Amino acid sequence: MERVVQFTGPRHVEIAEHEREPLPPGHLRVRTRYSGISAGTELTAYRGTNPYLTRTWDPEARLFREGAAGIEYPVAGWGYSEVGEVVEVSPELDGTPGLPVTGDLIWGIWGHRSEGIVPAERVIGHTLPDGLDPLAGAFARVGAIAYNAVLAGDVHLGEDVAVFGQGVIGLLTTRLAQLSGARVTAVDALDGRLDTARRHGAHTTLNARTDQVAERVRDATGGRGADLAIEISGAYPALHEALRSVAVGGRVVASGFYQGDGIGLRLGDEFHHNRVQLVCSQIGGVPPQLSGRWSVDRLQRTFLRLVAEGQIDVTSLVSHVVPAADAADAYVLLDERPAEALQVVLEF
Repeated sequence: MERVVQFTGPRHVEIAEHEREPLPPGHLRVRTRYSGISAGTELTAYRGTNPYLTRTWDPEARLFREGAAGIEYPVAGWGYSEVGEVVEVSPELDGTPGLPVTGDLIWGIWGHRSEGIVPAERVIGHTLPDGLDPLAGAFARVGAIAYNAVLAGDVHLGEDVAVFGQGVIGLLTTRLAQLSGARVTAVDALDGRLDTARRHGAHTTLNARTDQVAERVRDATGGRGADLAIEISGAYPALHEALRSVAVGGRVVASGFYQGDGIGLRLGDEFHHNRVQLVCSQIGGVPPQLSGRWSVDRLQRTFLRLVAEGQIDVTSLVSHVVPAADAADAYVLLDERPAEALQVVLEF
């Protein structure tokens, strides 16, 4: 039997069991070891705020259409950060260059399920690097999201960068920006996360609840403001403060998954008067100016290579490894007590 984590309604989680399906041509069967929970995108489905639950995405028009839901409960196997062992390969794939073989540990996306049936083309080159802790493979996608935001920001050596939000992706963004040559100011409302940000390369930390963030950033830069701000939390007030924090003609990368109306975001204020460049970063693609050389797959592979080389520490960000049978408890933790958790990983 295959076990799948699914949302049966807002804030309702259960483990469903299904008969094991036969392996179709062109696919691999992977037995899941770990599956990381996204505390951003996934929680929108868990809470019932995801736009796909009320509207339909039209991929040709690139618009959301009103009147029908794109997804409905139960929402099954939502995860996108999996690590597992290849247990079966469709016979006609034998000898395919770069394709994992039976027994290999691989990373990829097949959702919170005990087994995944994955198209071969999606896992070519996805064998876990030698010596890498299997837990690290669960960071390929979240690491790529952070990497994408840093590339979209076009960081230059010596620039001042403010990173808003120090959850897992924000902490990785802080580290990647620092590796890119920036002096990073990390912003969050939780002191514990700010302590972690210092260990991951932040030069300065500011508490969004108690510090006047934009004013402090300007004071630290001689009144100029940050060259770049990256907003990764998905909170509109944080995006507004990011816009306030940058210099005239500065850049703001919006990489959070914002929900509902933009309450707290005022575009007639500093954004308008300081002629701020606002850039969207979303993991569906790389920055357009880099599309000839970069891809989402390259982001993921390069991120894991940096981890394997010891330039980025990810396993210390794992705060909880939870048996898949207790998945409901993991979501309650992330939803109701976020200060107690960073990366929560389901173990199958």
